[in-house]
Amino acid sequence: MPTAILVRHGRSTANAEGVLAGWSPGVALDDAGRAQAAALAARLAALPLAAVVSSPLQRCQETVRPLLDTRAGLPLHTDDRIGECHYGDWTGRKLAELADEPLWATVQRHPSAAVFPGENGESLRAMQARAVDAVRDWNSRIEAEHGPDALYVLCSHGDIIKSLAADALGMHLDLFQRISTDPCSVTVIRYTPHRPFLLRLGDTGDLSALAPPPAPPEGATDDAVVGGSTGAP
Repeated sequence: MPTAILVRHGRSTANAEGVLAGWSPGVALDDAGRAQAAALAARLAALPLAAVVSSPLQRCQETVRPLLDTRAGLPLHTDDRIGECHYGDWTGRKLAELADEPLWATVQRHPSAAVFPGENGESLRAMQARAVDAVRDWNSRIEAEHGPDALYVLCSHGDIIKSLAADALGMHLDLFQRISTDPCSVTVIRYTPHRPFLLRLGDTGDLSALAPPPAPPEGATDDAVVGGSTGAP
């Protein structure tokens, strides 16, 4: 099955201002975020990417634009299921204010019980479920079109990526706040028929070792390397 390269969007104006953006319209990358997006395209340059899948939100679409500009013919797909969590009435508020809300402790310590207030508020459980469904759907589609060794980029948001990493690790959602993903960091999950492997978590360095080998390794494709990975050739 394919390897999903999960990219958190670059730093946004809301990140810089300490605001929970959610699905607020018009939240763009700031100068630092645009520089991060340009650097991301260079970091991914050595990889044979099959496709890019992005959240519909502006900050994600802007993050993948430099990559698409350097890869003629690389398709872009947009999927609402990997869009940001619907934070309801928390949307657009300062994080410093939200830390005083009673729900904040639940979000931090028992997130599987957290449901954001308001008509459009979503539970973190529902957020994770839709994101996992999206990745599994895209894995099947990418494999059918490009083969089991394909690599593809999925550009999304911090809580989405943390929840996908938790799912890959077999962690309960209540532990997902132990995971950190910086702006424009890369988290990589190689999916197999029986289990996923987390290859990178919040990586901001060189990604060239993710390129598939010229010949498949010996043994089953979902076997772990006994003694630990030998790294790049």
